[in-house]
Amino acid sequence: MFKTPFHLVEFSPWPLLGSALLTCMPLGLIYYIRIGTPYLLAYGMACTAMVAYLWWRDIVREATYQGHHTTYVVKGLKLGVMLFILSEVCFFFAFFWAYFHSSLAPSVEIGSVWPPVGITTLSAFQVPLLNTSVLLLSGVSVTWAHHAIEEGKYNSAISGLLLTTLLGLYFLFLQFGEYKETSFSIADSVYGSTFFMATGFHGLHVAVGATFLFVCLIRMILYHFNTTHHVGFLAAAWYWHFVDVVWLFLYVSIYWWGS
Repeated sequence: MFKTPFHLVEFSPWPLLGSALLTCMPLGLIYYIRIGTPYLLAYGMACTAMVAYLWWRDIVREATYQGHHTTYVVKGLKLGVMLFILSEVCFFFAFFWAYFHSSLAPSVEIGSVWPPVGITTLSAFQVPLLNTSVLLLSGVSVTWAHHAIEEGKYNSAISGLLLTTLLGLYFLFLQFGEYKETSFSIADSVYGSTFFMATGFHGLHVAVGATFLFVCLIRMILYHFNTTHHVGFLAAAWYWHFVDVVWLFLYVSIYWWGS
C-alpha cells in the first residue's frame, strides 16, 4: 500500500451536518428579525456548537492518541491557521475601510464633520485605555505560556494560560459596561454603525479566542501538549496575538483619532 505523509481522515458526518446547521443560523436570524421567532436561530447555534465539539474532539484524538499529526501534517495545519488569520485580516479591513471612508471625507448628511453632529464619543483615556492595557497584558501572558511549554515548565504554562483566559473575560466584561454607557446606538448615523460593528465583532473574536485558550488550558492539564508537539496551542496563541493587534488599530483609529 502506497504511503503518503498526509493524514487521510476517515469518513465523518460532521462537515455535512455542520454546513446544514450553519445554514440554519442566518435563516434563523432573518426569522428572528422579521417575525420575532428565535427558535430556528437558537436551534442552529446549539446544534452547531455540539457538532463543533464532536468534530474537534475527533481531531484531538487523531493528534494526541492516534499520532496522525506528523511533522508534515503539522506544517499543513500551521499554513491553514495562517491563511485563516489572513482571511480575518481582510474581514476587519472592510470595517476600517468603511470607517475611514466616512471619517476622512464626511458627507453633508452627517454635518460635514467627524464625529457626526449629535454624537458624543467615548473618552479614549478611560475604559478603552484600560481595555488596551488588559489585552496587551494578555499578550504577554500567552507568550509566557508559550515559552513555558517549549521549556517543559507545565505548571508555569498552565498559570499563563489561566491568566490569559481570565484577562480575556475581563476585557469582555469591561466592553459590556462600555456599551451600556454609550450615548449612541448602532442606528445613530454611520459612526454608530461602524463603531458597534467593528468593536462588536472584535469582542466576538475575543470570546472565541478566550474559549480557544480555555480548551488549550484543559488540554494542558490533561498533558496533551509537550515541548515539541503543541500545534493546537500555537494556533490559539497566533489567533490571540491577531486579536491584540486588531484592538490596537481599533483603539488608535476609532477611540483616539476618531474622537
